[in-house]
Amino acid sequence: MIRYATAADLPAILAIYNDAILNTTAVYDYTPHTLEDRTAWYETKKNAHIPIWVIEEDQLVIGFATFGPFRAWPAYKYTIEHSIYVHKDHRGKRLGTLLLQELIQYAETKGYATLVAGIDGSNKASLVLHEKAGFTNAGTIQKAGYKFGKWLDLVFYQYHLTGPANPTEK
Repeated sequence: MIRYATAADLPAILAIYNDAILNTTAVYDYTPHTLEDRTAWYETKKNAHIPIWVIEEDQLVIGFATFGPFRAWPAYKYTIEHSIYVHKDHRGKRLGTLLLQELIQYAETKGYATLVAGIDGSNKASLVLHEKAGFTNAGTIQKAGYKFGKWLDLVFYQYHLTGPANPTEK
Protein backbone atom coordinates (compact mmCIF):
# COMPACT_ATOMS: atom_id res chain seq x y z
CA MET A 1 0.00 0.00 0.00
CA ILE A 2 1.27 3.46 -0.92
CA ARG A 3 0.09 6.43 1.12
CA TYR A 4 1.25 9.84 2.28
CA ALA A 5 3.69 9.78 5.15
CA THR A 6 2.80 11.03 8.60
CA ALA A 7 5.03 12.11 11.45
CA ALA A 8 4.55 8.63 12.97
CA ASP A 9 6.44 7.18 9.97
CA LEU A 10 9.59 9.19 10.61
CA PRO A 11 11.45 6.57 12.71
CA ALA A 12 11.04 3.99 9.90
CA ILE A 13 11.98 6.55 7.24
CA LEU A 14 15.02 7.50 9.30
CA ALA A 15 16.15 3.88 9.64
CA ILE A 16 15.89 3.32 5.87
CA TYR A 17 17.72 6.55 5.09
CA ASN A 18 20.48 6.00 7.65
CA ASP A 19 21.08 2.50 6.29
CA ALA A 20 21.56 4.07 2.85
CA ILE A 21 24.04 6.57 4.31
CA LEU A 22 26.05 3.97 6.21
CA ASN A 23 26.02 1.09 3.73
CA THR A 24 25.46 2.39 0.20
CA THR A 25 26.48 5.12 -2.21
CA ALA A 26 22.84 6.09 -2.79
CA VAL A 27 23.39 9.05 -0.45
CA TYR A 28 26.58 11.07 -0.66
CA ASP A 29 26.64 11.70 3.07
CA TYR A 30 28.83 10.23 5.80
CA THR A 31 26.92 10.84 9.01
CA PRO A 32 23.60 9.29 10.01
CA HIS A 33 20.77 11.73 10.54
CA THR A 34 18.85 12.17 13.77
CA LEU A 35 15.13 12.00 14.33
CA GLU A 36 15.25 15.77 14.81
CA ASP A 37 16.83 16.10 11.33
CA ARG A 38 14.08 13.96 9.77
CA THR A 39 11.40 15.86 11.65
CA ALA A 40 12.70 19.18 10.31
CA TRP A 41 12.88 17.65 6.80
CA TYR A 42 9.29 16.41 7.15
CA GLU A 43 8.02 19.79 8.36
CA THR A 44 9.81 21.60 5.52
CA LYS A 45 8.20 19.27 2.96
CA LYS A 46 4.80 19.60 4.65
CA ASN A 47 4.97 23.40 4.72
CA ALA A 48 5.97 23.47 1.03
CA HIS A 49 3.10 21.07 0.15
CA ILE A 50 5.58 18.49 -1.15
CA PRO A 51 4.35 14.97 -0.50
CA ILE A 52 6.34 12.14 0.98
CA TRP A 53 4.97 8.74 0.07
CA VAL A 54 5.56 5.56 2.03
CA ILE A 55 4.99 2.01 0.94
CA GLU A 56 3.86 -0.48 3.56
CA GLU A 57 3.86 -4.21 3.95
CA ASP A 58 2.10 -5.74 6.95
CA GLN A 59 1.67 -2.21 8.36
CA LEU A 60 5.45 -1.60 8.30
CA VAL A 61 7.01 1.19 6.26
CA ILE A 62 9.45 -0.48 3.87
CA GLY A 63 10.17 2.38 1.48
CA PHE A 64 9.58 6.04 0.81
CA ALA A 65 9.78 8.61 -1.95
CA THR A 66 9.63 12.37 -2.31
CA PHE A 67 10.94 15.18 -4.46
CA GLY A 68 12.20 18.70 -4.19
CA PRO A 69 13.28 21.59 -6.36
CA PHE A 70 16.03 20.78 -8.84
CA ARG A 71 17.73 24.14 -8.32
CA ALA A 72 16.86 27.21 -6.24
CA TRP A 73 16.43 29.73 -9.07
CA PRO A 74 12.89 30.54 -10.24
CA ALA A 75 13.39 29.50 -13.88
CA TYR A 76 13.80 25.90 -12.66
CA LYS A 77 10.31 25.85 -11.10
CA TYR A 78 9.01 23.25 -13.57
CA THR A 79 11.84 20.80 -12.85
CA ILE A 80 11.98 18.59 -9.76
CA GLU A 81 14.46 16.01 -8.48
CA HIS A 82 13.17 12.92 -6.75
CA SER A 83 14.43 10.43 -4.18
CA ILE A 84 13.35 6.84 -3.62
CA TYR A 85 14.61 4.57 -0.85
CA VAL A 86 13.63 0.98 -0.09
CA HIS A 87 14.49 -0.97 3.06
CA LYS A 88 17.46 -3.27 2.45
CA ASP A 89 15.40 -6.40 3.17
CA HIS A 90 12.76 -5.47 0.60
CA ARG A 91 14.81 -4.50 -2.45
CA GLY A 92 14.16 -6.38 -5.67
CA LYS A 93 10.38 -6.53 -5.13
CA ARG A 94 9.55 -3.72 -7.61
CA LEU A 95 8.70 -1.35 -4.74
CA GLY A 96 10.90 1.33 -6.25
CA THR A 97 8.96 0.98 -9.49
CA LEU A 98 5.66 1.46 -7.67
CA LEU A 99 6.93 4.53 -5.84
CA LEU A 100 8.37 5.97 -9.06
CA GLN A 101 5.05 5.48 -10.86
CA GLU A 102 3.30 7.33 -8.04
CA LEU A 103 5.81 10.19 -8.33
CA ILE A 104 5.44 10.45 -12.10
CA GLN A 105 1.64 10.47 -11.90
CA TYR A 106 1.68 13.17 -9.22
CA ALA A 107 4.22 15.31 -11.10
CA GLU A 108 2.07 15.14 -14.24
CA THR A 109 -1.01 16.36 -12.37
CA LYS A 110 0.93 19.30 -10.89
CA GLY A 111 2.23 20.63 -14.22
CA TYR A 112 5.91 19.85 -13.85
CA ALA A 113 7.88 19.51 -17.09
CA THR A 114 10.94 17.51 -16.07
CA LEU A 115 11.65 14.92 -13.40
CA VAL A 116 15.35 14.46 -12.58
CA ALA A 117 17.14 11.57 -10.89
CA GLY A 118 20.71 11.82 -9.61
CA ILE A 119 21.99 8.24 -9.30
CA ASP A 120 25.36 6.90 -8.24
CA GLY A 121 26.96 5.28 -11.27
CA SER A 122 27.51 2.00 -9.41
CA ASN A 123 23.81 1.67 -8.52
CA LYS A 124 22.89 -0.53 -11.49
CA ALA A 125 19.48 -1.47 -10.08
CA SER A 126 18.42 2.19 -9.91
CA LEU A 127 19.81 2.93 -13.37
CA VAL A 128 17.81 0.02 -14.83
CA LEU A 129 14.70 1.02 -12.86
CA HIS A 130 14.79 4.51 -14.35
CA GLU A 131 15.51 3.30 -17.87
CA LYS A 132 12.58 0.88 -17.73
CA ALA A 133 10.35 3.72 -16.52
CA GLY A 134 11.24 5.81 -19.58
CA PHE A 135 13.94 8.07 -18.17
CA THR A 136 16.81 9.02 -20.47
CA ASN A 137 20.45 9.51 -19.57
CA ALA A 138 21.24 13.22 -19.28
CA GLY A 139 24.94 12.91 -18.47
CA THR A 140 27.49 11.95 -15.85
CA ILE A 141 29.55 14.05 -13.48
CA GLN A 142 32.68 12.04 -12.88
CA LYS A 143 34.27 12.14 -9.44
CA ALA A 144 31.26 14.02 -8.06
CA GLY A 145 31.68 12.46 -4.63
CA TYR A 146 34.09 10.49 -2.49
CA LYS A 147 32.89 7.74 -0.18
CA PHE A 148 34.11 4.35 1.04
CA GLY A 149 37.62 5.16 -0.19
CA LYS A 150 36.68 5.69 -3.82
CA TRP A 151 35.50 8.35 -6.24
CA LEU A 152 31.83 8.28 -7.18
CA ASP A 153 30.29 9.22 -10.51
CA LEU A 154 26.88 10.88 -10.42
CA VAL A 155 24.63 9.94 -13.33
CA PHE A 156 21.69 12.17 -14.16
CA TYR A 157 18.51 10.82 -15.73
CA GLN A 158 15.49 12.82 -16.80
CA TYR A 159 11.88 12.11 -17.55
CA HIS A 160 9.90 14.41 -19.80
CA LEU A 161 6.50 15.25 -18.40
CA THR A 162 3.74 17.13 -20.21
CA GLY A 163 4.49 20.35 -18.35
CA PRO A 164 2.22 23.31 -17.85
CA ALA A 165 -0.14 24.39 -20.63
CA ASN A 166 0.94 28.01 -20.20
CA PRO A 167 4.33 28.31 -18.47
CA THR A 168 5.12 31.69 -16.97
CA GLU A 169 8.13 33.50 -15.64
CA LYS A 170 6.30 34.56 -12.47
